[in-house]
Amino acid sequence: MKFPKFADLILFENDDIIVVNKPPFISSLDEREGGEINMLRLARQYTDDAQICHRLDKETSGALIIAKNPEAYRAVSMQFERRKVKKVYHAVIDGTHVFEELFIDLPILNVGKGTVTISRQEGKRAETWFQSLKYYKHYTLVECRPVTGRMHQIRIHLATQRASIAGDEMYKGQPVFLSKLKRKYQLGKDQEELPIMKRFALHAYEVTFKLVNEEEVTIHAPYPKDFETLLKLLDKFDS
Repeated sequence: MKFPKFADLILFENDDIIVVNKPPFISSLDEREGGEINMLRLARQYTDDAQICHRLDKETSGALIIAKNPEAYRAVSMQFERRKVKKVYHAVIDGTHVFEELFIDLPILNVGKGTVTISRQEGKRAETWFQSLKYYKHYTLVECRPVTGRMHQIRIHLATQRASIAGDEMYKGQPVFLSKLKRKYQLGKDQEELPIMKRFALHAYEVTFKLVNEEEVTIHAPYPKDFETLLKLLDKFDS
């Protein structure tokens, strides 16, 4: 995989903070010692004291806040702890679902090894708002606004509504194939069809928070190529 230049990912920068549009398939932090390249390492090649203020799943693209110094890291971390950071995600989900400010309040338990489950007894509070943005024949584009920041929160909350994110096989989401959308689609002999997106369709679209000087900023992260392609094909063949 070709790694992007860190400078090309920057959506916003001042003396304290950088917000980047994280590409898919790059971890936010070191997953293991000596492991693969990740956003923290890329950021530290750009500015020595960089610290990642929150995490996005490896497959999730979008707005990621990075602090350039300890003071900025503390300021943003406190906002996350106090749930003052507004996060907006976009997801393509299986099926047509009318969510009009749907509020999901189901506690999430981290069971280890990168998996979570819903547990009313032992889970930690988890809250997400959902709003349908665009309807297709077989899919829906949905806005997701998590209040809390639990691992896999949006993914598992959608799965509880039988509205798994397209391609999210961990939570029973099915990959999107062009043959399912396009009538009379034909593969060449001996060709294996690949999904339109090689990951689940979740993008951190926007983030709103306060800078060190208390000024509030909203940073918008454009869709990456794969997410944009999926939506274009849905517009063309599934609307």
